[in-house]
Amino acid sequence: MTFILILISLVLIAIVAVQIGKVSDLTSKIRGEEEVQEINNKKQGLYSFIFLFVFLGGVIVSGAYYQNYFLGFGPHIPASAHGGELDSMFKVTLLLTGIVFIITHILLFYFSFKYSGRRNKRAAYVSHDNKLELIWTGIPAVVMAFLVIKGLDAWNDVMADVSPDEEYMEIEATGYQFAWMLRYPGPDGLIGEKNFRLIDGTNPLGQNWEDAKNLDDIHVDELVLPVGKKVRVRITSRDVLHNFYLPHFRVKMDAVPGMPTYFVFTPTVTTEEYRQQLKDYDEYNIPVNPDDPESPLLWEDFNFELACAELCGKGHFSMRKIVRIVSQEEYDAWISGQASYYDAVIKGTDSDPYKNSEL
Repeated sequence: MTFILILISLVLIAIVAVQIGKVSDLTSKIRGEEEVQEINNKKQGLYSFIFLFVFLGGVIVSGAYYQNYFLGFGPHIPASAHGGELDSMFKVTLLLTGIVFIITHILLFYFSFKYSGRRNKRAAYVSHDNKLELIWTGIPAVVMAFLVIKGLDAWNDVMADVSPDEEYMEIEATGYQFAWMLRYPGPDGLIGEKNFRLIDGTNPLGQNWEDAKNLDDIHVDELVLPVGKKVRVRITSRDVLHNFYLPHFRVKMDAVPGMPTYFVFTPTVTTEEYRQQLKDYDEYNIPVNPDDPESPLLWEDFNFELACAELCGKGHFSMRKIVRIVSQEEYDAWISGQASYYDAVIKGTDSDPYKNSEL
């Protein structure tokens, strides 16, 4: 119904505009082209000022209203160790570009009004102004240098790979149309080799079963991670471009066929702790379904999610997975209950290279 009303309004506005145009044509014939043109210029200048204030007001109001959705669901609460640094960079960039955005638009519409066409008036010709050119090139250059340096500093911190002496866990996420395959190392803590030539109906990742590191690797349906533990995610794709996106953890990296990428991050809050933080905000204390009195509140229904941020095809939307951040004890209990893919699917079949051995 709202769409129909908007459509009808746009049609009526178009009709009014056409009629105004016809009236202007008739007026031109009566009062003379130049006089009418000057009047129209003044009207357009006034309309431009009205549009300016409505437009900038809409930008500011919508920005304030949707501020909690820019960086994921929640009032800008990063859930990873590096999240605060990225949020700070985002806010500084938004502040500086926002100031420039507002000033340039005010000047744009002001100049359109001030220098509108008038009879018997000629525009002044200025070939160049060294002072003005230094200002409009020097200031943006300094600001951009500051943003680039700040961005590079954040990039070097966030994208630093793990060192051999660090304590961390490594998992693998493989995107395909249209889901994620998640692989965890077994008790050996190592992820086995794989080769796309080995992919078949029982070996979706192309794991090389002759590599002993593969025998305890685990395939899971949800991403479960312990809080406070550094995680290195090995990211790959089996077909087209995908994008490994954890908005609340400020993690976003392309999954490229044939070119493994990675991301390192440390979750800082559990799912339950994040829900409790959301509970402190009134806007999250409303039912998920207002028509159902038993419906949970928004904060109770919240879950971190893994999504694909690349338009990878018509089933792109279905690549969403739940992400659970739990305590180390909960994680240990969960991972110990998972069977290795080799034991659950491959062992004893024709694909098992150790079928006739005592392994």
